[in-house]
Amino acid sequence: MTAPGPLALAPATAAALARWLEVEAATRDRSAHTITAYRADLLAFLSFLGGHHGAAATPRSLALLRQADMRAFAAAERARGLGARSLARRQSAVRGFLRWLSDREGHDLSAALAARSPKYARSLPRPLTPDQAREALEMVAAGHDTPWVAARDVAVMTMLWGCGLRISEALSLDGADWPFRDSLTITGKGGKQRNVPMLPVARDVVAAYLKLSPWRLAPEQPLFRGVRGGRLSGGQIAVALRRARAALGLPPSATPHALRHSFATHLLAAGGDLRTIQELLGHASLSTTQVYTAVDDAQLMKVYRAAHPRG
Repeated sequence: MTAPGPLALAPATAAALARWLEVEAATRDRSAHTITAYRADLLAFLSFLGGHHGAAATPRSLALLRQADMRAFAAAERARGLGARSLARRQSAVRGFLRWLSDREGHDLSAALAARSPKYARSLPRPLTPDQAREALEMVAAGHDTPWVAARDVAVMTMLWGCGLRISEALSLDGADWPFRDSLTITGKGGKQRNVPMLPVARDVVAAYLKLSPWRLAPEQPLFRGVRGGRLSGGQIAVALRRARAALGLPPSATPHALRHSFATHLLAAGGDLRTIQELLGHASLSTTQVYTAVDDAQLMKVYRAAHPRG
């Protein structure tokens, strides 16, 4: 029998997948990035089933799935080189779709849903120390021949470190968001909004950048602009920080996102509680924020082992 095409997607299955993605986006506030990832995960799964069974996957054939099918899919993905963390995410998306499909169609997919995801060690964030963060910003300030560009890069990075913003959140700000008040409303992942306290130092560095910027600030225009006037890209900030870390001898983990990690770990070290930090970061789940307690504990043990006489 000739295997079907690479996706092996029957029309009824394609319609079910499209509907599930719509439900996820509408009822669970999934971001566009997450929906795209889920679509890729399910297409990989359904394509595998098409080749595995020799026929396009349909809602009826999906009702007959067993643990052996799920294990075969996991084995195929691992053979392709997919890591444990990526495979766990892919299997989570598959289970979510199958659970929704079984509820809608009245199928019993408990056998397939019982398949376990691979265990993996969650990597810990690698924040900068307060001194490293300050030195990096100072190096960025002195690292560009064009003063307004240097001021812009410092302003963006200060928003990441001082306010805990994602780089995409900082770069999505427009002229209408200025001047900053005591707090700023940020639209994060999944369109969720949160209020972030605005430190005076953040207002000051943004004001310094705007004073030097050659571009007129307009409500509908980007707050942070590239050299040609368009919205600044995250890649330019990454380049500026890469140069600074090379000059300072900082590790490759010193990235723009590490400044956001630094915001969280520095707050925790100063006595901030996890719930508040969760709100400030815009995490949907407290478990995502709790990873910073592991960072704090790891640093504590590192200091203990270095300082203790029997370490």
